[in-house]
Amino acid sequence: MNIRQVPILLPPYTRGFHVITREVTGALGALPDAGLLNLFIRHTSAALAINESADPAVLRDMARHFDRLVPEGLPGMEHDEEGPDDMPAHVKSVMSGPSLTIPICQGRLALGTWQGLWLCEFRNRGGRRSLTATILG
Repeated sequence: MNIRQVPILLPPYTRGFHVITREVTGALGALPDAGLLNLFIRHTSAALAINESADPAVLRDMARHFDRLVPEGLPGMEHDEEGPDDMPAHVKSVMSGPSLTIPICQGRLALGTWQGLWLCEFRNRGGRRSLTATILG
């Protein structure tokens, strides 16, 4: 079994949910016929997810839902040195998770018809985000 790692540096995205499937697959190069991709985000205020990628309303609905669950200014938040969006971003990233594992079949990511890879950006200005892609195959 071969193991290959690929660093991926995403451009800055606004706060919200963003489909990054093209950016990720474009950075990976040729994939094995069969295997696994592990995708890991190297940040504590953003996350990764797999979800609906066809209708942009899903992205907006998800952002509104997360902001209602963990709003800025929520009483009891102690960590506030990096701004009012920082601690809520940490909570949201724990809820979402830092990594994904996707099967590789016939040299492609085995995503469902409507599925896409998402960057969940929880900061107002999170900046560039670093991912590590580990390809096993």
